[in-house]
Amino acid sequence: MDPLRTLLTQALDDDTLTAEHRRAAFDRFLVALSAGHLRTAANHDGTWRVDPLVKRAILLGFRLGRLTTFPNAGPLSFADKDTYALQPLPLIERNIRIVPGGSAVRAGAYVGHNVTIMPPAYINVGAYVDDDTMIDSHALVGSCAQVGKRCHISAAAQLGGVLEPIGTLPVIIEDDVFVGGNCGIYEGTLVRQGAVLASGTILTRGTTLFDNVHGRSYRATPDGTLEVPPYAVVVPGSRALPGPFAQSHQLHTYAPIIVKYRDARTDRSTALEEALR
Repeated sequence: MDPLRTLLTQALDDDTLTAEHRRAAFDRFLVALSAGHLRTAANHDGTWRVDPLVKRAILLGFRLGRLTTFPNAGPLSFADKDTYALQPLPLIERNIRIVPGGSAVRAGAYVGHNVTIMPPAYINVGAYVDDDTMIDSHALVGSCAQVGKRCHISAAAQLGGVLEPIGTLPVIIEDDVFVGGNCGIYEGTLVRQGAVLASGTILTRGTTLFDNVHGRSYRATPDGTLEVPPYAVVVPGSRALPGPFAQSHQLHTYAPIIVKYRDARTDRSTALEEALR
């Protein structure tokens, strides 16, 4: 076993260790997590798997942390666990652009090369943002969310955080995905490569996704994961509610719909990302 994983296992499971030893192990873990050497979930030949040890170690940091103030923030002041301060990113080394205006990246999050972060955006602990991705204004990359290469997470989009239960997949956005403004992706939803989510699309574990192209529907699997197919173009829609009361009042409920699969025209519509870069 990797020496760091061995050290973490001891810190989590050995009740004889002192708090100082646990904290030393956690500090080493946080450096590795922030550098992208460890991550909460990884793709193994198309199947995403959670690393329970990483999630347990993140939770250990909340238990070990002491409440402290962070006074060096201009006229503002903050208080949080000292284990999860905001991290200083290697901006020049990775060619990361963080435009001034109030964005923050918490310790334990990884931000890759050539990433652009527009203000104000927030990237939480355990998140992984891969190379050449844009995180736009007011966007949230929640705890443990995984974002692939060349993605665009548009203004006010929310990628929900998933820490517990330990074995639950986080929100996963694969390579080349376009997430439109005001989208909400929650509860371990998996958006496959090249998909496009139109503005206002909401996806959760309880959401049914309707594929109007192939005449089928997608629901969460037994492990709680709703999966958006590769290159699907999803728009917010509605469907009529059954029953005489709903019919008499013309009531509808929200329903995301796959209206097409990505083609050259869709690719051109997402080329704005390259222009902004």
